[in-house]
Amino acid sequence: MQRVKTGDTVEVKAGKDLGERGEVLAVYPREDRVVVQGVNMLKRHRKAQQAGDRQVPAQIVDFEGKLHLSNVMVVCPSCDKATRVGYRVRDDGSKVRFCKKCNAEIDKV
Repeated sequence: MQRVKTGDTVEVKAGKDLGERGEVLAVYPREDRVVVQGVNMLKRHRKAQQAGDRQVPAQIVDFEGKLHLSNVMVVCPSCDKATRVGYRVRDDGSKVRFCKKCNAEIDKV
């Protein structure tokens, strides 16, 4: 089970965007990286392209770059604080994440 999942709200703990919060758009577990909405904004310069009879002009595209997992912490929905994540097994056998600060479940049921 992953500590950070798509759709979680996370807070940046290191880097140029320190203290910013955003929703996780994508998780790359093999690379230990996440993409957070509105954080680590990068620019890419695109050349003009000819696609058949359609012309795409040259432009500068803004996009979110990847962040390392160690630089973000999950924000607990109940206490609204950045927290470490623990795991607990329910009586029905399902595994859920919980907040280490307020002991509330993070996963939505």
